[in-house]
This record gives sequence, C-alpha cells and structure tokens, in this order.
Amino acid sequence: MSFDFRPGTLEDSYTVFRVFYDSIADFADRYCFGEWSRDPQVIDGLWDIRRQLYEHLAQTEEQFWLAYKYDRLAGYARSILRDGLLELTELFVHPDSQSVGLGQELFKRVFPGEGGNRKVIIATTEVRALARYLKAGVYARFPIYAFSREPRELDLQSDLEFLPLTGSDEDFNSLRIIDRRVLDHTRDADHTFWIATKQGFLYRRDGQAVGYGYIDRDGGPFALLNEEDFPAVLTHAEREASQMSDGFYLEVPLINKFAVDHLISNGYELSSFLSLFMSDEPFGQFDHYIIPSPPFFL
Repeated sequence: MSFDFRPGTLEDSYTVFRVFYDSIADFADRYCFGEWSRDPQVIDGLWDIRRQLYEHLAQTEEQFWLAYKYDRLAGYARSILRDGLLELTELFVHPDSQSVGLGQELFKRVFPGEGGNRKVIIATTEVRALARYLKAGVYARFPIYAFSREPRELDLQSDLEFLPLTGSDEDFNSLRIIDRRVLDHTRDADHTFWIATKQGFLYRRDGQAVGYGYIDRDGGPFALLNEEDFPAVLTHAEREASQMSDGFYLEVPLINKFAVDHLISNGYELSSFLSLFMSDEPFGQFDHYIIPSPPFFL
C-alpha cells in the first residue's frame, strides 16, 4: 500500500487530533483499557480542551509529517527538540491503515537514528510500537500511571512559599536551574506555554527556588529538588485544583515514592491505562518529577 507524505502545519491540528482519537480508542478497545466515546459532541469537547496543546506542538515541532491515502489522512507523527533532547510526541495511524508499514515510515521521518541528540518516548504498551522503539535503541526505564480524584480544599502546613509564576526573567532563570538538576535539559518554549495555559507556581524555601508545578484539571509537570516536598506540594495543588474543576489528574512515574505514597494514602485512584518512559540512555531524577497530563512529552 502506498501513501503520500507531506509536512504538517498548524492548520492540520484538528485533523491529526481526530486520527489520534480514533487510534487511541481502537487501542483501548483491543487492550481492554475502557471504552472511548464515539459521540461527536464528546470528541469535540475533548478537542476544545486539547486544542492549545496541539497548537503548541505544531508551533514548536522539530519534525511533523502526515501520510495520506486517497486524500484521507491515514497517520501522522511529530517530534520536538529541546536543548539536545529529541522527543517523539505522537505517532498515530488510523485503524484502517495499520499493519502495512506506515508507522515505521512515519517514525523514520520524525525520529532519525543518526545525530547526537538524546532520545525520549513516552509510549503506550501497544506491542507493534514497542517493538519499533526497542529496535531503535530506546528502552523502557519506568512505568507512568494516571492518578485522579475529586479535588478537595485541604489544610496545608509547610515551610514552602508558593509563588505564582509570571514569566519574568527571574522565573525563567529559576526554572532553567531546576530543569537542569532534575531533567538534564531546559525547555523555555514549554514553560512559556504552561505559564499561558495553566496556573504555575514556583516553590521557595528560605528565599531559594526548590521546585515548580503547574495546576489545572490536567495537572503537571512538577519538578522538585527535594522529593520529600511532594506531600506539601501536592496538597497545595489539590487545594488549588478544587477551585478549577471537579476532577484532578496526575501522570506519575511509579519510581516517585513520595508522590505515589501521598496520592494512595489520600484516596486517589489509579487508571488502568499505562504509559512507559523510554530513552536511549538513563538520565534525570524522575523520582523528583511528575509528567504533564496528558503525557505527550516531558
């Protein structure tokens, strides 16, 4: 089966979202991860929530490719490059065009094997995709699970200061220092997006920045220099989220002991949907980190 390929643009955002939705709904059906609604109103409602994310990825992509068959979008893939870290954000093929080699062709276009960049994928457990990533030398390091509950307005006692992020030069200097310590790279473009679309906080102790976090219905990311601060930070986040939504969702590396223990002891439920953090080499301190939700990228 042959396909026509072209680079993606910002104007393709809704079209690729629909391929994402059809693909992940089919995956959830096949692997018994729960039913995704086919109601057009539900799908368009999710698009309203995710539109800014798709536009951000389109505006900051490294590679973005679409594959067409008979003028219909059959699949797409996208990657971003942040301070020497190449990350596959999406690779989705419509169920009607799977198992014919299209995924591999898209993967090669956005995630080349050559070059000196560190490589990262947050992957589903879809077997064909995992085999492709493993063959490319990208290996699973830890699982990521979604935790959720109705947020409560909790009491908080902490020696931390919780300062709203405003996007000042001082804020970005602190964010870069924390990201280098926790993630081994910086990502100003992503922080600019999160500051514009979420409620961001810088955490200080004794006048020194010790972490940051972003809060809305889909919480994260959170990065802390001291992982023992997660109970206080997540209590604050839940309290803030209670003013925004009736649901609060966090994508948590299961190696983050302090976050996991806090969430389980506070009645959060685990989703049946599992993601895997994959990389070509070990790096970072992910027991100090919570992934942004939805987990398209770090």
